[in-house]
Amino acid sequence: MTAQTITLGCRLNFAESEAMAANAPDGLLIVNSCAVTGEAVRQTRQSIRRAHRDNPARPIIVTGCAAQLDPQAFGAMPEVTEVRTRDHALPARAAAGLIHQVKSFVAVQTGCDHRCTFCTIWTARGPSRSMPYGEVRRAIEREIGRGAKEIVLTGVDITDYTGGLGILCQRLLADIQTLLRLRLSSLDSVEIDGALLKLIAGEPRLMPHFHLSLQAGDDLILKRMKRRHLRRDAVAVVEAIKKARPDATIGADLIAGFPTESEEAALNTLALLDDCDVVAAHIFPFSPRPGTPAAKMPQVERELVKARAARLRGHAEQRRSTWLDGLICSRQRVLVENERGHGHGESNAPVLLDGAGKGSIAHATITGRKDNHLIGTFQ
Repeated sequence: MTAQTITLGCRLNFAESEAMAANAPDGLLIVNSCAVTGEAVRQTRQSIRRAHRDNPARPIIVTGCAAQLDPQAFGAMPEVTEVRTRDHALPARAAAGLIHQVKSFVAVQTGCDHRCTFCTIWTARGPSRSMPYGEVRRAIEREIGRGAKEIVLTGVDITDYTGGLGILCQRLLADIQTLLRLRLSSLDSVEIDGALLKLIAGEPRLMPHFHLSLQAGDDLILKRMKRRHLRRDAVAVVEAIKKARPDATIGADLIAGFPTESEEAALNTLALLDDCDVVAAHIFPFSPRPGTPAAKMPQVERELVKARAARLRGHAEQRRSTWLDGLICSRQRVLVENERGHGHGESNAPVLLDGAGKGSIAHATITGRKDNHLIGTFQ
């Protein structure tokens, strides 16, 4: 029995999980934990207990951010064989992990030098460190050799990549002609530079979907979060992206119910969905993380946090639905990611193509929509 993983949280975790599983002894179950919210920690514990119930004899190794922050608590769980914490050193090679053998996440950076008041990830992962360019290039070439058609660069704060994320992408696309599609994971909008905007404008192999770590749309809340941008900065960077590439789509992370958030502040965040033309939102109800400054601030009543998160989520889903409907009758280049014909267009729209071969990049006409997926035909 080969080693298996249960991964919670970000794309960086998924990339690291694949690298760990490839080098782990047979029979192990590795749980790669997440600590971004209290709910993520709860889900990690739940996953451990479920995995043990399903196979009581299988050794369970717990790693990741939640284990890093509280190794004693996870070590005390009777289901856990061992807790392994990181030493904050970079791996010897860039972590990479395949999804359906055609899309691969490649970690180019880890750690964070910023101190957002709600976050513990900088504690769990340590200071920002970037993989050397040569290692990143070799990791991507290795994944392409294994069948990957799309590479997603990931990390904790990839816009902090040494030398600039835009320069890194320029070099990769120039040096690796077999790199057909390059996609970026979550970006800190304040660090998007001219080199990246130039690439967005002129490089068709860079996929035109950009997920921004915005968190809030109210200046006072952004300051209390200790974010490095204001509302107008977020709007301006989206305008710059859209000017560079009009067909670009925007995703965003947003927190509902941050401590001291007034109704006016909450409405400012709600309006940011429209002002930044967000079509893919990740909405997080605020949950205090022990030891963070935000946990010591006056908290918003829990039911109100949930209600504001639901309102944000509802508006985001309405915007996404309108966007998907607007793509009907359009032509899309779709990477088919599995045998069922499921894939994504360049704008990251999910598409189902009946009869399309896994790993193909199909020129599809969008004929309709079923639930959250577009339906396409191809030639």
